[in-house]
Amino acid sequence: MLNGLRVLVVEDDPAIATDISDLIERAEGEVIGPVGSLREARQAVKADQAIHGAVLDVNLGDGDVTPVLESLRARKVGVVVYTGSAGLPSGVGDRHPDIVVLQKPVQPGRLVGEIQRACRGVSV
Repeated sequence: MLNGLRVLVVEDDPAIATDISDLIERAEGEVIGPVGSLREARQAVKADQAIHGAVLDVNLGDGDVTPVLESLRARKVGVVVYTGSAGLPSGVGDRHPDIVVLQKPVQPGRLVGEIQRACRGVSV
């Protein structure tokens, strides 16, 4: 289903990060990470120019994910926000109204489907 798409996973809860990573791999995607902090996420984005998609938690231990989200969107990377909070930080939704925000937990098939949609048009 994800057919080799390289998906960055940014999630600070190790159990959830593992679940998302396993789900992506079962859907034939390639996981980048997972990473659990804003610092690690910034490093991953800077180091890897071949990211096709990302699943991002909003609130990380060292800050919110907005800088990473903005950097990925500038590169035309498909983004799905997967969060336990109410949604995107202030102003982010206005700048990126097309970003799908999923409230934890969701059915695995829904998460994979949203990653596919976010990455539509990306060639591997």
